[in-house]
Formats: sequence, C-alpha cells, structure tokens
Amino acid sequence: MANCRRSFNVVAACLLGFSLVAGPRAPAWCRAQESGDGLASGEESLTPEQREELYASLEHRAEALAPQLNMLKTVVRLVGPTVVHIKAEKKEEPTRRSRQEVIEEAGSGVVIDYKGKFYILTNRHVIKNARLPDIQISLADGRELRPHKIWSDADTDVALMAVSAPGLVAARLGDSSTLEIGDFVLAVGSPFGLSHSVTYGIISAKGRRDLELGEDVRLQDFLQTDAAINPGNSGGPLINLKGEVIGINTAIASNSGGNEGIGFSIPINGVLHIVKQFIEKGRVVRAYVGVGLDGKFTTTVAVKLGLPRRQGAHITRIEPGSPAQAARLLPGDVVLRFDGIRVENDAHLIYLVSLTEIGKEVPLQVFRGGQTMEVMVRVGNKP
Repeated sequence: MANCRRSFNVVAACLLGFSLVAGPRAPAWCRAQESGDGLASGEESLTPEQREELYASLEHRAEALAPQLNMLKTVVRLVGPTVVHIKAEKKEEPTRRSRQEVIEEAGSGVVIDYKGKFYILTNRHVIKNARLPDIQISLADGRELRPHKIWSDADTDVALMAVSAPGLVAARLGDSSTLEIGDFVLAVGSPFGLSHSVTYGIISAKGRRDLELGEDVRLQDFLQTDAAINPGNSGGPLINLKGEVIGINTAIASNSGGNEGIGFSIPINGVLHIVKQFIEKGRVVRAYVGVGLDGKFTTTVAVKLGLPRRQGAHITRIEPGSPAQAARLLPGDVVLRFDGIRVENDAHLIYLVSLTEIGKEVPLQVFRGGQTMEVMVRVGNKP
C-alpha cells in the first residue's frame, strides 16, 4: 500500500507538468514514465539528481499557478471577517414522560449592511425556538454579540438578526441570477463547530426543488454545490470568485450525516427579497395569482394539449375574484414564461410569484389551444 501511494505522488507530478503551458516542460524521464517507458514506478527508483530535477519542475509550475491561488486567498481574506459562528440554546417543551431539555444548535451566518445598519443573515432552523438572550454570535475577531431583534420565514428557512457593534464588516452581495453550472464557489462556515472553515467547489446544478429537508420549507429554488457543506455550515455564505455572497448554505443530501458532495444553498436574490420585507414591513408579504396547478403534469397530458413535451405549469383551477380571473386566464392554460423567465414546473411558478412585488403587472407567456399568447396579470396580496 505504501508503494502505491508513493507511485501516485510521482504520477501526479508528471500530470502537473503537462497541464500548464507556462514554464518548462516536465523532465523527459518523467514524460517517459507517463507513457509507460523508462523508470519503474516507485519513489525508491529516483536518483538524487532526478529528485532535484523534479522538485525544480514543480517549483516552476507552482509559480505559474500562484496568481490563481492568490486570488482564492484574497477572496478568503475579504470574506473571513464577515462570517460569524452562531450558538443557540433551545428549550424543548416538557412532556408527561420527560423533563424540559435544553438543546444547543450551532450554525453560521454572514454580516450584511442594509441602508447603513448591520444584520446577521442565517437559516431559520439555526435559531428556531431560541430566545434573544440564548443566541450567541461570535465574530471573526473573537468578540461575542447578542441580537436585539429577529425575523424569520418558515417557507424559505431564512432568518435575519439585527445587531450593533463597532467595527462590523459587511459582506459584498452578488447576483445569483448570473450563476451558471460549473462556476467556482467557496463555502465558509463552522462545520462541526470548526469556525471559519473554507471549502471549494462548483455550482453543480440549479433550481433544485421538492427536497425533503426535515423542515417545512415550502418555497424552494436551491443551488446545488459540491463544495463541502457539513452540519454547522447552515446559514453561512456561498461565495463566488469575486468575493460576493451568492447563496446561503442550508442543507445537504447525505446518508452518513456528513458531506457527500451534494449541498444546497438558497440563491441570494431570493434571500434579499425576504430581507427587504423583514426590515421595511416587519414580515413577509407574498404575492399571488390565484390559480390551482397540476402537480402531476405529465408528458402525456402535455402532448394532448398540443405541446411537444412537458414544460411550464399547467393551470387546473381559477380562483374567483383573483388576479388570474381578472387577467382572463383559463383552466387548461400552460404558463411557459413568467416575467420573461422560463417556467420549469408548478413549484417553479409558485416560487417566482412569491418573489414578485405586490401590485406589479407581469407578462405571462401562455399556451392555449395550440397557440402561445401573452397575458398581463397584476399580482395581488395573498389572502
């Protein structure tokens, strides 16, 4: 086993020699080994001269990589002071068979600035059922704070805490609508209580919905990432290479309870829509159109309606007196686009409507009777 490990190290060095255009090529004997000729595998087969030559080759290639690696270090340096560790003591209600228990929840958060005031953004499940005095926020510089106000939204698992302290550093917020699958990202947080841990990966997928999270998170539109997320990362930021927060890390898909390369983050654009309402209205007010949707819309049904495949959201019912009725939408209509955004399914349409400003007139691309048409609907305040 030891020989296999050393052989792998040599092969990795050879591969690195071919991966970069800048700098000198790997030594000829290293390239020969990659093709199966020359030296036998194993570190013990290297002469001192060959080892020195290989070290020199690695040094040149490390220097070529330095600008990219320094960029990551700069991102971490900028983001680090904005990330906090959160501990929340929650008292379980006593039952006839058990006494009241105190449970300690640990998670992460990120400092944001909204109109000159500072707040901590995190997940609702991190601080759920905890009183203000029982929530401890640890800053990167070691100081500890207590929030003086909390807002939370069960439908999205977003929570916000108002804080005040000198010298707080706020994160820069990005635009999650510009993300593409394959974009590099960093996750920062406190996995297993190890505060300010940084992991690195890519956006693996977008628009993940209908996840069973153990919490009643009704409105979902998650980013998926392979950046390592573990218990304790909840509420921490997902960062792009410009040092901007583009998501709030929330959940993992795991059989073991730890990272298995599938983590989920709430896109920051949706989070900020909720944050704005927390601060300006004191609660979340959701828009609605007033339609019933087919949660089991199949390709067979779509083809019968005249569509080439299953797409969009299939309307099955119109609520009397609703914005949908005023816009003359009909049962059987299929909403293909909402405000210019392609609708993937019923859950996606519900999410898009929920993030729309009440009273806004929105164009809908609707498929009806074998034709597409545009319908304008003014979203209302959900009763």
